[in-house]
Amino acid sequence: MADNDELKFSREHSFFDRSFIVRVVIGLTFALVLFFFLHFREVRVDVLELATVSPKYVIAEVNFAFADDEATALLRQEAVHDIGKVFTIDPDTLMKRRSEFQNFLIQDTEWRKVAKESTYDEMHRAIERLCRTLMDARFTDARTIHKMMELGFDTSFVYELSHFDTSQGAYFPDKVWASLKSEVNQGQNFHKESVDYVINYFRSKIWLLKVDGPLVTKLEKAARAEIPTKYTEVMTGTRLIDRGEKVTTRHLAMLQAMKESMTQKRDLLNPRTLAASCALTILFVLISYAFLQTLHPEILNSNKRLFLLVSIVFLGMGFAKATEFLFLRTTENLFEIVHYPLLTPFLAILVTALISPSVALFVVAMMATLYDFVLAIDFHDFMLMNLLVAFFAILFMKSLRKRTEIFAVSIKAWVVASLLIAALHCYDRTRVGAMLQSNMLPDLGGAAAFMVVTAVLVVGFLPLFEACFGILTDITLMEYMDPSHELLRRLMVEAPGTYQHALIMGNIAESAARAIGANGLFCRVATLYHDIGKMAIAQYFTENQQHGVNIHQLLTPVESAEVIISHVTEGVQLARKAHLPEQFIDIIKEHHGTSLVYYFYHKQLELVGGKRELVNEKEFRYSGPKPKTKESVVIMISDSVEAASRSLDEVNESTLVRLIDDIVREKLEDGQFDESHLTFEELGRVKRAIVKSLLSIGHFRVKYPARVKRDASAVEAGRA
Repeated sequence: MADNDELKFSREHSFFDRSFIVRVVIGLTFALVLFFFLHFREVRVDVLELATVSPKYVIAEVNFAFADDEATALLRQEAVHDIGKVFTIDPDTLMKRRSEFQNFLIQDTEWRKVAKESTYDEMHRAIERLCRTLMDARFTDARTIHKMMELGFDTSFVYELSHFDTSQGAYFPDKVWASLKSEVNQGQNFHKESVDYVINYFRSKIWLLKVDGPLVTKLEKAARAEIPTKYTEVMTGTRLIDRGEKVTTRHLAMLQAMKESMTQKRDLLNPRTLAASCALTILFVLISYAFLQTLHPEILNSNKRLFLLVSIVFLGMGFAKATEFLFLRTTENLFEIVHYPLLTPFLAILVTALISPSVALFVVAMMATLYDFVLAIDFHDFMLMNLLVAFFAILFMKSLRKRTEIFAVSIKAWVVASLLIAALHCYDRTRVGAMLQSNMLPDLGGAAAFMVVTAVLVVGFLPLFEACFGILTDITLMEYMDPSHELLRRLMVEAPGTYQHALIMGNIAESAARAIGANGLFCRVATLYHDIGKMAIAQYFTENQQHGVNIHQLLTPVESAEVIISHVTEGVQLARKAHLPEQFIDIIKEHHGTSLVYYFYHKQLELVGGKRELVNEKEFRYSGPKPKTKESVVIMISDSVEAASRSLDEVNESTLVRLIDDIVREKLEDGQFDESHLTFEELGRVKRAIVKSLLSIGHFRVKYPARVKRDASAVEAGRA
């Protein structure tokens, strides 16, 4: 059974709506357009004047390299500063430790218990190997090691050592001893216990170090030699200019180099660039598919709905790119004035009105993310502003009934945007006085301008989408409720009783629909047109007969049933001729379902002596189909109950309850509700709501006594 949003779309399924090939084409088109939207991104480089104060910070948008005199001089100085002292072990200290260990091996034989498989010769060779390794070892800080690697020096013998006092010596950390142990074992057949014993002995010693002057000089020379051919590397995200900083020639050189780099390096045909855009496209497509498949499968199952959603997204992309183009091409660079272009409320209002609020929330979230990534807008609050304003716009759309109310929604959204702008300006300043001195007017004016444009665009595109996709929004429903509509004017004149029946029935159906969460407004409006087929044969229906003349007395029961049933087909023809929505036509077809015109069927039975086999029941049944939605069921019940209630001698709660119970039971037994999936609990609420509505419509007042006319003398006496 369809929900409220389902009624926005007709149930007519053309080849376009059902074709799998069309669905694939729509999906591929969406992916292709999304790819181009992501791939062909506009890049904006700020233009600043020399010696002026930068009004904002500037971030590097791509990796680029540049060189100038100032940078070269600074790099030459910094290159040497990056090289710290490189230390080597004092040879005397090393020789002393070696002698101590050899004497220890001779004097103390406990080592043989620890290294049972080792010999003195093996221990001697291990200490020799370790001493050579220590003699070759160099010690310095991590920054110097990194610099040596940049300069192409062999760092396999260089170990990182934290700060220490050169006069007192240093302990080597476990990490250093682990590396030394690996070097000692390399290419040797030492027992593990031998090497461990030697390493553990030396691990606890303090080592005096001295600076390796020749190596440090060689490093500094290599660093200086490299500078003339090296450009300054700037990585993406690096802050080039701070807010309030004075613009120098170096800043301008960086901006110019970044612009040239973006022109040269941003090769749109580069495989890496294409792969990145493809990956992002696939990611967004998969997210969209998963969302729709999980929460809105009806959109994926209808090409018309899917194409509508994709079309709105394409329109949002076009709106964003057009805004970006205009802002970047103006001499004033409007992005420097209007910091928060409101782009997502346009999508939020359109999708909410045409599809559903939940889909609108997803579209807004996805497009706000895309805008923040793709557009040449570098204000970090841009996405926050667009998300929150769009979310509030969706909430404000809940009670929309007229197209002019879209402007009211836009005004409310602007109020929300204004509060957010004020809040962001407060966060940007540490003192209230500074906040008051800041100029929020451009941002407030920009937000107002965008909401006005949004309202105008929505009002313009909404009827276009409604017409192209056959969508029935609440706004359209309110327009069809206008009594000046041609069909309603004709119905009032040609079948006034039917028109009154439709008005009363509309109120009943609306309250009953709301009782079960169905679309009450749709029920109220659809009932105005459900019996328009009676206009051509109005005199055949009791509510339109005058002076007690019943034309059915001149017809056979079969002929009467045929005339009565024909008001459905006549109504469908009139509706199509007047271009009524397909949803209304569905109601015209379904409001009687396949039920039996029992009155004339019973008369025909009487004519044949009650022999049912002599009566073709199909001649007395409506062609259907049976109701397929909750709204259609509500209208069917309301139609039958309202008409039958007119025949009651006494209208009260008990008589109405019995009447509606009988009618609903008959239709249930006849299978009229089988295709609507209406639950018994909902059916009970519908019945109670209809009884309540009929009681309020048919209430009675206290009868007043008749007035007694007084004669003239009495009147004169009264005056006296």
